[in-house]
Amino acid sequence: MELRQLRYFIRVVELGSMGRAAAELGVVTSALSQQISRLEGELSTRLLQRSPTGVTPTDAGVAFWRQAQLAVRHADEAVQAAQQQRLAGQVSVGLAPSTASVLALPLMGAMRERYPAIRLHLVESLSGNLSAMLDARQLDLAVLFETDAQQRFSVAPLLDEGLYLIGAAGLAGMPRGRQVRLKDIAGLPLVMPSGTHGLRAVVEQAFARAKCKPRVVADIDGLAILMDAVRAGWAATVQPGAATARLPHDALRVVRVADAGARRRNLLAGLPDEELSPAALAARVVVGDVVRSLVEAGQWAGARLCTA
Repeated sequence: MELRQLRYFIRVVELGSMGRAAAELGVVTSALSQQISRLEGELSTRLLQRSPTGVTPTDAGVAFWRQAQLAVRHADEAVQAAQQQRLAGQVSVGLAPSTASVLALPLMGAMRERYPAIRLHLVESLSGNLSAMLDARQLDLAVLFETDAQQRFSVAPLLDEGLYLIGAAGLAGMPRGRQVRLKDIAGLPLVMPSGTHGLRAVVEQAFARAKCKPRVVADIDGLAILMDAVRAGWAATVQPGAATARLPHDALRVVRVADAGARRRNLLAGLPDEELSPAALAARVVVGDVVRSLVEAGQWAGARLCTA
């Protein structure tokens, strides 16, 4: 006995017609009749009474119809339960503070819409910390930067971000134009994350290519405190475009760094596929989709999608 035969029988009884049921089920009438006859043969009893005006269930047919409805409903519920279980569970995703300012809320919204049964655990921390947490299996996925991504992770390029000089308008030496070259701000006091984190390495490498050194006057491993120092006018900072997302309008001067190599590559890093749960695999796809939509909509300042 097949589940398909039960579905066929239920629809025939509900419609009272072999022809109408066949049309609705998308099968020819003779094939449907053959399946019902085979079912009656397996049960060794007549289930339907046929007449020129249609079909009606026999007493045995009525009893079987009621139980068949339960069996089909339970089968459908079993399928639904399996599907929900496959896309349920928890996934932990790490984001650097600047990345979180652009990506966190859209990612939460997309996950709620697509996979409401998956519980998303977001962790905001500096990139070096995220790399260590991923290595310790405390995260499933993380958006890291090129200098942080080691071979122990499964990585895929997401986007390249342009860098920006951010400072108070009254800071001495702060350029007034819309773009600046690194060699022209080598003497400007900067506050930056410490050397263990990805952005610091990106910035120092960009200055080295410009044949100069940044004048870092304080190391601050926290975006909120770092930006407080910048707003106070103590120093400027060099940050990716995402760091400008939470800045109030006209609160600070934001100047694009024009050097060709002054970019930060974002990578989606994760545990090997065989270690990721179905929930984590689903979340990985959603992260990529959300990043793509943000960049294409111009909602990620200075960003461009990776083509390789």
